[in-house]
Amino acid sequence: MKNSAMVMQIQDPASQRLTWYKPPLTVLVIKKKDSQVLPPFVQLVEWLVQEKHMVVWVESAVLEDKLLRDDVKLEQESSKFQKVHAQYAGVRARFLHLREKLVTFKDGRDDLTDRIDFIVCLGGDGTLLYASQLFQQSVPPVMAFYLGSLGFLTPFQCDNFQEQVTNVLEGHAALTLRSRLRCSIHRKGERRKESLLHSVGGNLLIPGFHRQLNYVELNNGQTGKAGCNNNNGHNNSILVLNEVVINRGPSPYLSNIDIFLDGKYITSVQGDGLIVSTPTGSTAYAAAAGASMIHPSVPAILVTPICPHSLSFRPIVVPAGVELKISISPDSRNTSRVSFDGRNDQELNHGDSLRVTTSIYPVPSICSQDQISDWFDSLAEGLHWNVRKRQKCLDELSDLTASGSEDTLDEFDNLQIYDA
Repeated sequence: MKNSAMVMQIQDPASQRLTWYKPPLTVLVIKKKDSQVLPPFVQLVEWLVQEKHMVVWVESAVLEDKLLRDDVKLEQESSKFQKVHAQYAGVRARFLHLREKLVTFKDGRDDLTDRIDFIVCLGGDGTLLYASQLFQQSVPPVMAFYLGSLGFLTPFQCDNFQEQVTNVLEGHAALTLRSRLRCSIHRKGERRKESLLHSVGGNLLIPGFHRQLNYVELNNGQTGKAGCNNNNGHNNSILVLNEVVINRGPSPYLSNIDIFLDGKYITSVQGDGLIVSTPTGSTAYAAAAGASMIHPSVPAILVTPICPHSLSFRPIVVPAGVELKISISPDSRNTSRVSFDGRNDQELNHGDSLRVTTSIYPVPSICSQDQISDWFDSLAEGLHWNVRKRQKCLDELSDLTASGSEDTLDEFDNLQIYDA
């Protein structure tokens, strides 16, 4: 290059560290809907309130949980529920002492923007996806505990949560900034008109003000910035953490979907559909469809066809800053369905288009160890990545063949038979 100063700046993921500009005061605790999660949930909330003196937010549905209420008419419940209700008497008594100290919210009604400093998830990967969906702009740091089935995105164990949460509150933790996709639907004949609010009743797309990032500090001094040409000020778009899926739905015909990249026609998908995913989502539906698994710190968008009727259509990876436009081909025999992180399923008609790009608001996921160890541990434990029997060494065979003795080789052949 003529200009020696023109070099690429590659950021080390290890430089992403959690730094609190002010002590966190409010924490949102989200749990999965499972009675087995109630004991660790109550224990964590009790510890946060009494020991750490934090303001704890929970979903209003938690207060309506029959296992945590003492005014349930047991005679109207099944014998199985009565038995479980009795087993949770101790947990219920501890929770009732905390009930008046908790702050509640309801999804679709209350705006959590600028109210939460820290999020704790108790459950599986779906719990983290739900936490991401609650914040359609900036997301507070998320600490996810494994209490689900797969646990690919939940690196923490509940055994010693006191020590682990204390370390996070003191700022001793690494971060993985998981990028999200900003998606919007443009209906035919409506200029820049997205229909998500109309189709889901506005439950997910909650208007809010820009949340100042007061908790992430990168070593290069950039805070809350991203090199993507988008602006998430659109209240009629939705952010997804895993993927947006376009499929043929109940139709027996192939989907016929056109793909444009920054306004340029790229190709058409003739198959069951298309997956557009983040690097975080590369280990989810996209992996099952044959895509490569990409570390969440890599700025990229994955485009993966679902059962394409072609022998040469391989998944591709495009830069994070581009905008994808996906539309139903004019000669398609049917419409398509689209869903966002498995939610808000709706129809794409002829002439409609879906626009997808990388959002400037990632999900800051707190690491149990570091960005590299957590990810590869998840690959090994959750997906059993590259697991096979070890190949035996050839030292003995090499020594025998080098001797040139036919008798010795015959003995080795007999030895193989016995080994078998």
